[in-house]
Amino acid sequence: MGYTIVRGGRVLDIAAGAATPADILVEDDTIREIGPPGLAAPEGAAAIDASRRLIHPGLVNAHTHSHGNLGKGMGDRWPLELLLTAAPMLTGYRGLDDLRLSAQIGAVEMMLKGCTACYDLFFEWPVPTRDGLAAVASAYADLGMRAVIAPMVADRTFFEAIPGLADALPPALREKVGGLRLAPRDETLAAIRAGFDAWNVDRELVRPAVAPTIPHHCSDEFILGCAGIARDFAVGLHSHVAESKVQAVASLKVYGMTQTAHLDALGVLGPHFTVAHGVWLDPDDMARLGDHGASVAHNPGSNMRIGSGLADTRAMLERRVNLGIGTDGATCADNQNMYEAMRLASLVSKVQGPEWQRWLTTREAALAATEGSARALGFGDKIGRIAPGWKADLVMLDLDHPNWLPLNDPVNQLVHAEDGTAVDSVMIGGRLVVQNRKPVGVDLGRLRERAEAARERLYAANADNRALYAALEPVVGSYCPGLARMPYHVHRYGARAE
Repeated sequence: MGYTIVRGGRVLDIAAGAATPADILVEDDTIREIGPPGLAAPEGAAAIDASRRLIHPGLVNAHTHSHGNLGKGMGDRWPLELLLTAAPMLTGYRGLDDLRLSAQIGAVEMMLKGCTACYDLFFEWPVPTRDGLAAVASAYADLGMRAVIAPMVADRTFFEAIPGLADALPPALREKVGGLRLAPRDETLAAIRAGFDAWNVDRELVRPAVAPTIPHHCSDEFILGCAGIARDFAVGLHSHVAESKVQAVASLKVYGMTQTAHLDALGVLGPHFTVAHGVWLDPDDMARLGDHGASVAHNPGSNMRIGSGLADTRAMLERRVNLGIGTDGATCADNQNMYEAMRLASLVSKVQGPEWQRWLTTREAALAATEGSARALGFGDKIGRIAPGWKADLVMLDLDHPNWLPLNDPVNQLVHAEDGTAVDSVMIGGRLVVQNRKPVGVDLGRLRERAEAARERLYAANADNRALYAALEPVVGSYCPGLARMPYHVHRYGARAE
């Protein structure tokens, strides 16, 4: 690739809270030098004019689900448990082209909104395949976006995992959901290994991981099998933990302890482990995660969208948990906008009490969305900051955009004022993937046509699954809130029940 010199921009140092005029010299995919305007560059270096641009590290999405992008905007008032009930109608009858297309849609949206890397927990029914992994990996690689892709797997269905739920169903419905049984444990684990053995994408750009979806949706043997794969292939482990109060209560019924305590007892926590959501973590859970160097992917938009609650990020940071920020999937957050996720992370911390000193600072929110998320992805020594030796993942914002008029505090405005509309250009690994507000090499018209054709086909194909959801909704929508009304030793809802 050779040398590229980015000239005339203001380079954001999040920790210092400063945006200093500087030039950036990039060699191939790596930042080699940052210096004052007029920095010397090798002869023949390609020049990028960044005048009137704020340059910040690419945002890193610590938790999303690419398969959800074809289900964007579906559903309104559904808590997590109804969303899980809706999974067949949201993801049914998907083929390899749908997996790839859905990932492409999400990747293009993220890049246009300043995100350069993501942790994608994608789902393939009934078992992940080598071709499915390859389809999702190629969607990111062809667009030039970094990603960690983790097949989301389990060996128990939602109806098997929630204590008493199957018994609450009428016999006919119980029989129908019984037909949705997942593949046997050993078959799923073998499929993941086969997919990882066949991996042929540059791990500096796209790498695999494993996502046992929710602890009590997985037998202990299955969790340990996933952990073994993660260890053997030196990849991450990512699971939805303490996301909703129903999960928290169910865990006490199943394990006699919290999900985090159980995972700790199994010996699977560590720096490679990422907790998705962590809304209902208690102080001991957070201490366990911090002691093991684990991460939490905080998804404030999703946590509110599906009524899970308000996570206590200050308490997590106090216990040395690595905090990342994510959008979650499009079926439970509707967009893939990391600027919005940062803003919500800041605001959610500010409505939990009057002790303003405990609220997240904008610097903490921005660092979580860059360096913290990068550590969760396993890229913590490569991306998330602008410095020599780090990958050239850069976002250039138009300082003439109303979001930045006037420019008072660059970090405050990045978190509280930017919404993605000022993104002018995005570089990943020294290559421009967004230029002049357009994705490079992407035919948006063709992408739109493919998305609409897929929507029409999948809507027709899933008529039976929509009917099944309509029949299940009253039962699940009554039973699970009953579990959520049971006492629990922490409170994470925005309001207390009378």
